[in-house]
Amino acid sequence: MRPDGESEHHGRPTGAFVDVAKIAANAAYFKRLLSPSQQLMAVVKADGYGHGGIETAKAAMRGGATWLGVALAEEGIELRKAGIGVPILVLGPSHPSQIALAVAHEIDVTIFDWSQIAWAKAAVLTHQKPCRVHLKLDTGMGRIGLPAEHLNEAWVETLKGPDFNWVGLSTHFASSDGNDPEPTKKQLLRFLDAIEWLRGQDAVPVQIHAANSAATLRFPGTHFTMVRVGLALYGLKPYPAATGIQAVMSWHSEVVYVKSVPAGFRVGYGATYVTSEPTKLVSVPVGYADGYRRAWSNRSDVLIRGRRHRVVGNISMDQITVAVRDQDPVAVGDQVTLLGCDGDEEISAEELAALMDSIAYEVVTGISKRVPRSYLSD
Repeated sequence: MRPDGESEHHGRPTGAFVDVAKIAANAAYFKRLLSPSQQLMAVVKADGYGHGGIETAKAAMRGGATWLGVALAEEGIELRKAGIGVPILVLGPSHPSQIALAVAHEIDVTIFDWSQIAWAKAAVLTHQKPCRVHLKLDTGMGRIGLPAEHLNEAWVETLKGPDFNWVGLSTHFASSDGNDPEPTKKQLLRFLDAIEWLRGQDAVPVQIHAANSAATLRFPGTHFTMVRVGLALYGLKPYPAATGIQAVMSWHSEVVYVKSVPAGFRVGYGATYVTSEPTKLVSVPVGYADGYRRAWSNRSDVLIRGRRHRVVGNISMDQITVAVRDQDPVAVGDQVTLLGCDGDEEISAEELAALMDSIAYEVVTGISKRVPRSYLSD
């Protein structure tokens, strides 16, 4: 059932609903934070953070995104096959075969190690076209990236050579979503030092990018020529006080069975829940194979008829059980909101993430492929 009450024809009643108009609105919000010359990259890796990569990309472009970011060359190729022609950057590391795919499909790659230079040159030789590259510097994240202090003339000479189209220079902030701004400021200073050194070599590439969602909102001095917005594009808060963005995805199912039981009734595998009063036990066809995490057992709530009700017992692979007070109305066919709003109540991705000491990214990217996505434009 759609959140607006209209029927969907997927068979099972469990589905996720993505409001692409809100994706476009979120992109437009970020675009307004930039100067006219600055670019917005919409990060659509991991199938658009579980929202649908192609649909998300198109919506973000309607909102003003002019670049797309992916984690894998294969994700970029899917976008190319969908007819998307804007620049696409692989943000993560690439295997030799992936660099070859990127060169073949005119997808930019992130470079940070001499082994990648060799792989890229082999791909250039095969496809007879230069490799579009962005040199990534590690200024304090501690993951991939050439240590900023290792940038030297050899890198400049190589990337300015005929095998490469040196498009960009990037880094990534480790703590821009935290309460202490100092780590971000230290990273920014290292990055600025590298840019100034490159300026002295007459080797500053066209695109300079460092800001993720949190930095774009909190540190305008990190915008450079382009920002990379991922989490916030989907209306998920990169830090608790973030404003101006709208949640994009909702997740719903239906009541398929209602059973009245007495006090003292044991529920689910391992009998981890025992009713304390006469209760209606409601069965809902969603489980950990759908991404409704077992860690939420006896902890999460769902919404039925605008009211919160607790998920009880251990979550199964394909089902959850919800406890409804004996006096509260509930019937087979009622919509169950797992993520999203019903009336004045809301279950947010941030709420569900907190229940398993995680982040909202893990909630939305963890909703499995067997949960069909439907796309709403209004």
